[in-house]
Amino acid sequence: MQTKNLISFAGKRGNQIRSDCYVEIELTKSGGIDLDIKSKVLSLYGDSIKEQVLEMCNYFDLKNAKILLEDSGALPFVLAARFELAVRRINKDLDKEFLPEFNKDNLYHTSKDRIRRSRLYLPGNEPKFFLNAGLHQPDGIILDLEDSVAHSEKDAAQLLVRNALRKVDFYRSERMVRINQLPRGLEDLKFIVPHNVHVILIPKCESREQVIEVEAEINRIKKECNISSEIFLMPIIESALGIIRAYEIATASNNICALTIGLEDYTADIGTQRTLEGRESFYARSMIVNAAKAAGVQAIDTVFSDVGDLQGLRNSVLEARSLGFEGKGCIHPRQIPIVHEGFAPTIDEVDKAKKIVDAFKEAEAKGLGVVSIGSKMVDAPVVKRAIRILELSEGKE
Repeated sequence: MQTKNLISFAGKRGNQIRSDCYVEIELTKSGGIDLDIKSKVLSLYGDSIKEQVLEMCNYFDLKNAKILLEDSGALPFVLAARFELAVRRINKDLDKEFLPEFNKDNLYHTSKDRIRRSRLYLPGNEPKFFLNAGLHQPDGIILDLEDSVAHSEKDAAQLLVRNALRKVDFYRSERMVRINQLPRGLEDLKFIVPHNVHVILIPKCESREQVIEVEAEINRIKKECNISSEIFLMPIIESALGIIRAYEIATASNNICALTIGLEDYTADIGTQRTLEGRESFYARSMIVNAAKAAGVQAIDTVFSDVGDLQGLRNSVLEARSLGFEGKGCIHPRQIPIVHEGFAPTIDEVDKAKKIVDAFKEAEAKGLGVVSIGSKMVDAPVVKRAIRILELSEGKE
């Protein structure tokens, strides 16, 4: 027999919190909804906050409850995620989702060969980082459900990322999500696949079977939700075994758009430490590049973890490019311009690319099946690379 009221909470509270909120729900046997809202902007937004909370109470069939809401500038999509989580933590069998209406600016799509020089990681449980991320113009934004999220907040991140995919304007950056390591990551998919995610990153990938497993679940959800848009995959190789199997991973699915590496876990796996010079990871990074190129997908380098060392970042980007990488991860917006600059083609590369593309167009106009520049024959992959160089030089996506 139940003698105590059920209580749950979600979100963050305190003087240092911004763009977030704290929700506490105590189910009672009677008394209706007793709502206590604490907010610095109560005089401006109190009515709309109250209206949203009561709407969600009705949606989740809460009849009698004491509800405390401490608002620290949370937008409606954040409040919705925090409130829903509090309800879910009371009712583990809840099968309803309170979905914010899609922002029409978020309904754009992507392509397999899109330029991916930079991808900015955002912790999935920190909505304060979501709102302005697109203004920094990274090629991709990664909403992270894995390493940056504490184990106790994994459920919170799922709902925040789901709502962010629907509501936050990322200014046409590619919309990416890093799921958790399998098998937990399969559970993440139902919170992201229906909400116009472009690329799903598979962490600590060590086999083609893991890729196939993720893709099968994606396809199941797409069929269930009648989704036709393409969703691409980016396996992250983070172990010695993964490096050895890099090519079989890169060819596990036609929806793989890129292969990347995570050096913090890789160096730990081989029993060493990551250094600025990177000699300990040269073999692994070269394997990633070779596997990706052999599979016909992009090779993306790891993050540079010292956000204060901008010269070190420049050197790392130039080294990555010299190895054959086409992009690099970012953990702070200030890294994005340096990454873009480092992967920009040189004047000589642009001039050569123009000659190749012009020769291709001329041959095509004449109905010729062969392209040549001087005495050298130019095949299709070279033409494709030349076109990509021109796109990079013009800042096109």
